[in-house]
Amino acid sequence: MRLLIWLLRCIVFVLLFGLAIKNSGPVELRVYFDAAWQAPLSLVMLGCFAVGAAIGVTAAFATLVRQRREIAELKRRLSEANASGYSPR
Repeated sequence: MRLLIWLLRCIVFVLLFGLAIKNSGPVELRVYFDAAWQAPLSLVMLGCFAVGAAIGVTAAFATLVRQRREIAELKRRLSEANASGYSPR
């Protein structure tokens, strides 16, 4: 199974690398105040992917922190209930 996963990873890498090589032509990004930036298309695509991944990780991190806080509160309540002799059964 591990061999199959590594084979799939290698195939995806080769395909994406070929895509990057074929799309190495420059593109012009126009931003605010008539500023422009020229970069290879593959670099622009990589940058957009990195920014999207960073936004996704940030959103997931916020949810993770909230869930950990809730779990800690529930554990505290359970501990207090067990200390007072309460049994849910």
